[in-house]
Amino acid sequence: MVKVNINRFLHTCTLIVCNLTYTIIRLIHSYIKRLVSDWYEKHRSVKIMHRSENFLIVDKPYDMYINSNNPDRKNTLQTELREMLPDLVNPRLCHEFHFVHRLDYPTSGVMCIALNKRAARAASSAFENHKVQKFYLALVHGHIHEPHIVIDKPIGADVREMTGNHKMCTNDSIFCDKPRRSYTTLVVLEHGFWKGKPATKILLAPGTGRRHQLRVHCHHIGHTVIGDYTYSEGKDIEPHRTYLHSLSIEL
Repeated sequence: MVKVNINRFLHTCTLIVCNLTYTIIRLIHSYIKRLVSDWYEKHRSVKIMHRSENFLIVDKPYDMYINSNNPDRKNTLQTELREMLPDLVNPRLCHEFHFVHRLDYPTSGVMCIALNKRAARAASSAFENHKVQKFYLALVHGHIHEPHIVIDKPIGADVREMTGNHKMCTNDSIFCDKPRRSYTTLVVLEHGFWKGKPATKILLAPGTGRRHQLRVHCHHIGHTVIGDYTYSEGKDIEPHRTYLHSLSIEL
């Protein structure tokens, strides 16, 4: 006759029920989060901050591409502007607008679009010759104790990147391909906490314009931008966005 340890059996059943409950709660949370995200995707919009004869200044939402060669990708800055300002569409341009600079997909904030060829040439020249001042706000992990840091570290493509995120890395990595000089000025604004963990609000001024430069430089000094799934190595599944915002641009 087989003896059954009732206490152990009940304990095992309790663990199974707890695990199932936790799994169900996670699924419900994921579903609700997806519904909220879908609602936001449908209702958010690009804000027009300034319009002159030569330039259009907009506030780009986070998690939005500038443009895309994929016709099925509808939620881009290009498609939003086409709907909002059809009179500014230039059908002779590949992407209908003069995008003279770019913001990463997860980065929100100020963007400049030239409205004619002459303005586009002038703006592009200013960017290429580093005559443009850009400032960004970011919230990063940890407390940065130095009030001011200049990060002068070359950045290149990470050859391990296979997901299409165009991940970059600094030249101290053996996987860094064709690194180019990159430097960023960082100023600490405020120390605080995010979800009970140390966090620092910072002002960033890029001196060069490499892909993912600010995110890579913050990660390099050990203070990854909060919400940056790519450079946190997949650890930052929360919050719902990367806390990096284009604050201002001076042409």
